[in-house]
Amino acid sequence: MYRDDFDSAAFSDRNSEDVYSKPVRAGKRTYFFDVKSTRGAKDFFLTITESKRRNNPDGTFTYDKHKIFLYKEDFDKFREGLNEVIDYITNNCFGGVIPQREREDSSVEFEDL
Repeated sequence: MYRDDFDSAAFSDRNSEDVYSKPVRAGKRTYFFDVKSTRGAKDFFLTITESKRRNNPDGTFTYDKHKIFLYKEDFDKFREGLNEVIDYITNNCFGGVIPQREREDSSVEFEDL
């Protein structure tokens, strides 16, 4: 869960509960793969959130977040599409080897996210 989600008026109207979360740091972005259950834990779904820290001119910072909701009936098609696109990029754009970026300073603490 993210701090601003708790402050949101919509938080109390959520119909899901957090089950599992996997953060993945990737350069200046962090991706969160969150498994959630519907009310009564009768069903599960995945949210994928991209979070990117933005520095404001006054020295403060905010996070831009983009979220995708992925439901169980779409898992296989999503996985197939993602694998196909990654394979295409790897083989047709990078000659079979994806070049690695130099690691950026990861001085941002997870708790800051």
